[in-house]
Amino acid sequence: MPADLYSRYMEARRTWADHADDCGACTPTQPACPPGTPLWERICRLQDAYLTHLRKKGAS
Repeated sequence: MPADLYSRYMEARRTWADHADDCGACTPTQPACPPGTPLWERICRLQDAYLTHLRKKGAS
């Protein structure tokens, strides 16, 4: 599961970075167009999940 979570997080980051690079409205840290918003939300959700996993792993 953690490796899969990390893979999904990194893929979402690449997808977002590619979009932000090509979009005239979005910035690397902020969505500004309708297609960019769900990409940004996905990376945020996966980042939160991955960081939560790391915190729990460190607490064990």
